[in-house]
Amino acid sequence: MALDVSAVSRLPIEEAKFIWMDGQLVPWHEAKIHILSHVIHYGSGVFEGIRCYKTERGPAIFRLEDHIKRLFYSAKVYMMEIPYSMEELMEACKEVVRANGLDDCYIRPVVYRGYGEMGVNPLKSPVNVAIAAWRWGAYLGEALEKGARVKVSTWRRICGDILPPTAKACGHYMNSQLAKMEAVLGGYDEALMLDINGYVSEGSGENFFMVKDGIIITPPPEASILLGITRDTVIKLARDMGYTVIERFISRAEVYGADECFFAGTAAEITPIVEIDGRTIGDGKPGPITRKLQAKYFDVVRGRDERYIHWLTFIE
Repeated sequence: MALDVSAVSRLPIEEAKFIWMDGQLVPWHEAKIHILSHVIHYGSGVFEGIRCYKTERGPAIFRLEDHIKRLFYSAKVYMMEIPYSMEELMEACKEVVRANGLDDCYIRPVVYRGYGEMGVNPLKSPVNVAIAAWRWGAYLGEALEKGARVKVSTWRRICGDILPPTAKACGHYMNSQLAKMEAVLGGYDEALMLDINGYVSEGSGENFFMVKDGIIITPPPEASILLGITRDTVIKLARDMGYTVIERFISRAEVYGADECFFAGTAAEITPIVEIDGRTIGDGKPGPITRKLQAKYFDVVRGRDERYIHWLTFIE
C-alpha cells in the first residue's frame, strides 16, 4: 500500500547561487559528491545548523563561534580531523552568506567522510567540508505563533553508551527521523522523545522546556540531549530576566500538568507547545513566559539588545 504523505507539511530548499566546498565556492548545482562516498553508506558526518538574521547593521550570524566549536567537538568524537581551522570555517560561513547576497538565512556546515574507501572502518576515508546557505522560514511553520501539537514518540532517544548524543552527527538523525515521521503521519507537528529510562529527552530536532508555577524546567545533559546552543541561550536569557531555571529529569506524566511548554532550537527558534498526547497544555495557547522569552530571543538575534551584541557576527 502506498504511503499517503499529501497532508505532511513541506520545507522546500530555496536555491541560492553558491556552496562552499573544500575551500572553493561552487555553483549550486555543481556541488556534488560521489555516490560511493563513505557518508552516504554509513552516515559518517557531523554538521551544524546556524541562522543568520537581518539586523539594522546588516546580516548577522548568531553565535557562530559556538556553533563552529561544537562542530569541531563532534568531529573529534568521531575521530575526524577537519582540514581547516575554526577561524577559516567561520570566515567561510560569512563568505557563503556574502556570495549569495543573503540576509535572513540558514547556514549548514557539514564535515563528512568522502570517496576513497568502503567498509565500516572510516579511518582511511578523506574528510571533506561543505557549507551551504539558503533562505529558510519557520521550521515548524504556523506553530511558531499558534503553538505546536506534539506526540510522545514510541522511539526512544539514543543513549550515551550506544551513540554519543552530545555530538551532532549525521547518522544520529535516523533516530530523529523515525520519531518525526511517526508524529507527522499521526497528524502532529512534532515528536517528544523519551530517554532510555523513560524520562523526557528532547524533540526530534529541538530541546524541550516546561514551565510550572513560574519556574522553567529543562532536561539535564544526562537525559541524552544534544547540548543545544539555543537551549543555552534560553537559559541565559531567562535567568537574566529574573526567572529560575532548573535542569532536572522530567517524567512523561509531569509534562501533561505543565503550565507552559516550548521547544528551542536554531531551526525551531522558540516554538510554543499547546498540546501533548491529546492533553491541552495550560489554556491551550502559547503561555506568557514563553511569549516573553520568544520576544526577547528575537530582539537578541536581530541586534536590538546591546547586552547580547557579542553573540552576533556581522557580515561586512
